[in-house]
Amino acid sequence: MSDMVRAAIIGYGGAFNMGPHHTREMHATGRMKLVAVCDLDSKRTDAAKEDWPGIETFNAVEDLLKWGKFDLAIIILPHNLHASTAVLCSEAGKNVIVEKPMCISTDEATAMIEAGKKTGKMVSVYHNRRHDGDFLTLKALIDEGTIGDVFSIEMGGMGWGKPGTWWRSIKEVSGGNFFDWGAHYLDWLLNIIKSDIVNVTGFYQDNLVWKHVTNEDHTRAIIRFEGNVMADVTMSQIARVGKPRWTVLGSRGALVAAGDGEDGGFKVYGMIGDEMQYETFVKNLPGTHPEYYANIAAHILDGEELDVKPEEARRVIEILEYSEKSAKSGVAEEIPFK
Repeated sequence: MSDMVRAAIIGYGGAFNMGPHHTREMHATGRMKLVAVCDLDSKRTDAAKEDWPGIETFNAVEDLLKWGKFDLAIIILPHNLHASTAVLCSEAGKNVIVEKPMCISTDEATAMIEAGKKTGKMVSVYHNRRHDGDFLTLKALIDEGTIGDVFSIEMGGMGWGKPGTWWRSIKEVSGGNFFDWGAHYLDWLLNIIKSDIVNVTGFYQDNLVWKHVTNEDHTRAIIRFEGNVMADVTMSQIARVGKPRWTVLGSRGALVAAGDGEDGGFKVYGMIGDEMQYETFVKNLPGTHPEYYANIAAHILDGEELDVKPEEARRVIEILEYSEKSAKSGVAEEIPFK
């Protein structure tokens, strides 16, 4: 087996410069190398050649797959193209990473998983935010039992602002307002609460303020887990007043997010013994973002367990899909994959 993973990026658009970002992350492992870029726009493949001299470039996925001299496809396309492109790559015998969210429906997620299983190749989703310092801090505090048994989590990505252009405005492309940062929030949640999901209840505001877009203005999911644990996740473009990213209640205390990044942290409300209460502040741990691609390389080359499994990413898509279904039906909806 080769000691180097040869990677091809599909989608080298200029938005957020995610192509260069992924390339730097994979190159940092010392075990992965960009060998090709595919983009419909020849200007973007020209830019890729300038960024990474010596790579091959293509302007159609079919041509890239016909060339085939790579092990891993990294798909950085609009959300509605993730599934179809991933299935093509899996069927061609390639390992696959897609940017988050995995796709825009549970059926698409299942098709992606099954296509990878048929060829015995990896399918993963770039849930790199598992390596954010604030999430690592929160998870460590909970795992250490600082606040006892968690029974309630509130999460908010909220503000007032005109939606961005293209995929951040068009529901057919994006999946909706919830599918951008909401995918990160739900992945965080499902790595804190590992219990099965009982049901999901959604509350959506469509075009209450921003009538020029088809993405919703405000989306909210109430998720009930087994063991009587509840989560409340809100993503909003019309919230003049927000709330902390995290408010977590446990049987012996609480955690409240207080700022992001290295200067941020958590207000900790805990107990010593059965009566003495205390309050303190815990600064965020540093992030560990290089670990995502380090795990990918180790999985492909050494058989190490995959960190971000496709079945985990599918649960995120289920919540997104079924919260909207609930908002339309007016009742809590059960999901197929708990």
